[in-house]
Amino acid sequence: MDSLKVYAIALDGPSGAGKSTVAKIVAKTLKITYLDTGALYRALGYVCLKNGVDVNDGGAVEQCIKDVDVSIVYRDGVQSVIADGEDVSSKIRTPEMSMAASAVSAIPYVRQKLLGLQRVIAEKSSVILDGRDIGTVVLPQAEFKFFLTASAEERARRRFDELTAKGQTVTYEDVFNDVVTRDKNDSTRAIAPLKRASDAVEINSDNMSAQDVADFICSTVNGDLL
Repeated sequence: MDSLKVYAIALDGPSGAGKSTVAKIVAKTLKITYLDTGALYRALGYVCLKNGVDVNDGGAVEQCIKDVDVSIVYRDGVQSVIADGEDVSSKIRTPEMSMAASAVSAIPYVRQKLLGLQRVIAEKSSVILDGRDIGTVVLPQAEFKFFLTASAEERARRRFDELTAKGQTVTYEDVFNDVVTRDKNDSTRAIAPLKRASDAVEINSDNMSAQDVADFICSTVNGDLL
């Protein structure tokens, strides 16, 4: 692989498909930067909830976050999400933050605020970005595009296992309902809805592990760059 070539990998798909897990493996294997775009939206959702702002009120959200500085930093190879100097990494991985992220991501101002940040990072080095609209809106010229999906039941099972492993008290039914609700919200929003780019390779991971998916992506990328 030509290590001097700067390229971008867009990894889109619905909530709970395993995008972030796969993206981290790919980034480590290919030695490129992983930009967790979902974490940026979660961070802004966190700021709104912390300040008692209704995440469905576009005007109120804009006023709340217009001066908020959100960024992703790497410390000893570990990604941290910073919002106005506060490390919120451990506070944004809950179902509540997932729904808040879905709500604020439908607000044009929020998407515009983060769009520039994501593109600047992608211009500087080879990256993999995961989200809902990376291949269609954020980086439509990305050299590699993938759309990772799985059934709602499988995605809910994975998310349930992840949350319980972290010690959170949740039920499978609640997690499943959250997945279905977020799918509807993400797919029907007016601004940059969840959608597979026409030139993206679709991967159904129902019967694949995260490593299997990552291996497929790395093989595809390496094959084209040789």
